[in-house]
Amino acid sequence: MINTLEQKHILIIDDDTRIRRLLHRYLCQNGFVVSEADNPITARQMMDCFSFDLLVLDVMMPQENGFDFARWLRQNGCDIPVLMLTAMSDVQNRIEGLESGVDDYLAKPFEPKELLLRINSILKRTMLKAQNEQMHQLHFGDCVYDTERQELSKNGAYISLTPAESELMKLLVADVGKEVSRGTLAEKMNTDNERTIDVQVNRLRKKIETDLKQPRYLQTVRGKGYMLLPD
Repeated sequence: MINTLEQKHILIIDDDTRIRRLLHRYLCQNGFVVSEADNPITARQMMDCFSFDLLVLDVMMPQENGFDFARWLRQNGCDIPVLMLTAMSDVQNRIEGLESGVDDYLAKPFEPKELLLRINSILKRTMLKAQNEQMHQLHFGDCVYDTERQELSKNGAYISLTPAESELMKLLVADVGKEVSRGTLAEKMNTDNERTIDVQVNRLRKKIETDLKQPRYLQTVRGKGYMLLPD
């Protein structure tokens, strides 16, 4: 999750106290809020309590290395961007780091300015990605419809749509905020029976509405058709 505050919060995960303190001081001097963890176990505990915008992750740590921790993050659906630091410059190790789901890779020793440039680059990409995703999202309370993927989810969980429901949603989204007649919907869904449209609307409402007796998002335009009104 991206921190909405202007100051970005970075978590440094490294068992080397000296490196952590140096990075902490340098990043604070450059406008970041910085926290430290000396191992992945502590990092997990901190991530349960705080929201971080980026992780600076060392590879070689006792008990659990950075590769394994990065894999754990991605396997558990955590999309916090990760910049991996390592003393290993071997190509295979860089490949392993990227395959584990990290966003960038910096070999030690490195210039602090390069670290800063890479962090800012990752944060910029993450921000642009989030903005792009928001452009393709319609919100219906706890439900979100991704207009690009044509997928509906609720609290992050995928909601299955039948082909007819999916087609109906796509047609309503194309004219979101405008009334769409039953006749138009029936024609585009290749049916001669407008009652079929009413049935599909009721089914779709069950998936996005909280009160079926008083629909808020998929509204009936009396005597004409329907209108989709997201938040």
